[in-house]
Amino acid sequence: MTDLSPSGTLSQPSTVSAQTGPDGGKVGASVLLRYGTGQLGAQVFRDTPAVLLPLFMTTMLGVEAWLAGLVVLIPKLWLIACDPLVGAWSDRVRKLYGRTPFLVGGAILTSLGFVALFTLTESASPMVSAALTCLLFFLASTAFSMFSVPYLAIAATLSPDPHERTRIMIFRMIFSTFGVLVGVGVAQPMIYWLGGGEHGWTVMALTLGAVCLVTMLVTAIGLARVPMIEDDSVQGSLLSQLKVIGTNKPYLILVLTCLIQNIGQASGYTVIGFVFLYALQAVWIIPAFILVMSIAGIAAQPLWFTLSRRWGKEKTYVFASAMWTAVTVSWYWMAPATDEIMTLPGVGVLGTQHLLVLVRGALIGISNAAFIMLALSMLTDTIDFQRRRAGTANEGVFAGLFSAIEKLSFALGPVIAGLVMSAFGFVSSKGGAVEQTPHAITGILLLYSLIPAALQVVSLIVFSRYRIAKD
Repeated sequence: MTDLSPSGTLSQPSTVSAQTGPDGGKVGASVLLRYGTGQLGAQVFRDTPAVLLPLFMTTMLGVEAWLAGLVVLIPKLWLIACDPLVGAWSDRVRKLYGRTPFLVGGAILTSLGFVALFTLTESASPMVSAALTCLLFFLASTAFSMFSVPYLAIAATLSPDPHERTRIMIFRMIFSTFGVLVGVGVAQPMIYWLGGGEHGWTVMALTLGAVCLVTMLVTAIGLARVPMIEDDSVQGSLLSQLKVIGTNKPYLILVLTCLIQNIGQASGYTVIGFVFLYALQAVWIIPAFILVMSIAGIAAQPLWFTLSRRWGKEKTYVFASAMWTAVTVSWYWMAPATDEIMTLPGVGVLGTQHLLVLVRGALIGISNAAFIMLALSMLTDTIDFQRRRAGTANEGVFAGLFSAIEKLSFALGPVIAGLVMSAFGFVSSKGGAVEQTPHAITGILLLYSLIPAALQVVSLIVFSRYRIAKD
C-alpha cells in the first residue's frame, strides 16, 4: 500500500496514492526551493575538490600528477559499494525516521571534511601528504554519500508526474549552477587574490565549507515534513535488489550513458584550473567565465523545459549534448590573448581569445544545463517505471547505484588527466606553479576539449538504445 505522511515517512493508509500524489502531483515553489538549495553545497563539494585538489596537490604539496589522480581515485572506488549501501540503508529506515537523519549527518560531516582536505594535509614528504589527502578524501566522500544518495532518491518521491519531476530537476540545476559559480568561479580566484599561498587555500576552504554546511542543512531540515510518495521497501539483500534493478533496461542504459559522459566531463573538470593558468594565462577571467556560463544556463531553463515537453526528454537531451560537444571541441584552439579589444568593467581588458572564452562559456552553460538536468529527470522516470511495473521501487538503491557510477566516473577522470599530463611532460612543484612546456600545455588542452567531446559522442551512441514505456 502506498501512502503519504506529513513527515515524509510511512503512516496509516491514506486516500492519496502514488498515482495522484499531493495536489495531483503539483510541487509547490517553496518545496522546490528547499529541495534545490542543498545542491549548491553539494555541487561545491563535488566540483571544488575535483577542480582544485589536483592543483593543490601538485603545486602546494609537491605530489606528482599521476599520484594526485590516484589519490582521488581510491576513495571513489570505495563509493561504488558505499553509495548503494547507503541507499539500501536509508530505504530500510525511512518508515521510522525518513531520510532526514542521513541528510543532516551528511551535511555536517561533509563540510568538516571539505575544510580538512585543504588545511590538514601538508607534510615534509609529498608521499605522506598524498596519503593524508587520500584518507581525508575517503572520509569526506563517505560523509557526502550520506547526504547525496538520499537527496537524489527524494526527487523520485516528490511527485508522480514526469513533467513535475523535470521542474524539480530544473530547480536543482539552477542551484547546481550557483554551486559551480561558487565552487569553481570563486574558489580559485579567491586563492589568487589572497596571495596564492597557504593563507589563500585556508580561507577558501573555511569559506566554502561554511557554504556547504548552510545550504545542505536548508534542504535536510526544510524537507523533513514535506509529504512524499511512499511504498513498501523491496525485501532481501542488496545483491538481490541489484538483480531486480538489472532487469530495468532503461535505467541500465541511462547509467552507462552517464558513466561514459561523466568520465569525459571529469577529465575536463580536473584541468580547468590548469587551462586558465597555463593555456589562456588569465586566471583573473575565471569569475567572468563562470558568471556568464551560470547566467546563460539559468536563463535557458524555461526553454529546455518547453522543448522537453514538445520534443520529449530524449530528443532534447541528444540535441543539447550535440551542442555541448561542438563547443567543447573548439577549446582545443584556446591560446593567450595577443590583442586588446575592449575593457569590461569589473573584469579588465579583453582580447579576442578572452571574448571567445566568454562566448563558449555562455554556450556551454546553455547546453550543459539541459543534458545534465534531463539525465536526472530521466533517472526519476526509470524509478517511476520500476514502481509502475512492480508496484514498488527502492529509490535509495536506484539513487545509490546511479550516484556510485557518477562518482566513479569523476574519479576516473582525474586518473586519465594525471596520466595524460604526465605523458605530455607536466612538471609538478611545491609552493606554487612553475612554467610548463608547450607540449605539456597541449596535453592539458586535449583533456579539456577533444577527449571529453569524443566520450560524449560515444555516450550518445549508447543512449540511442534508451526506451521507456509511458504508460
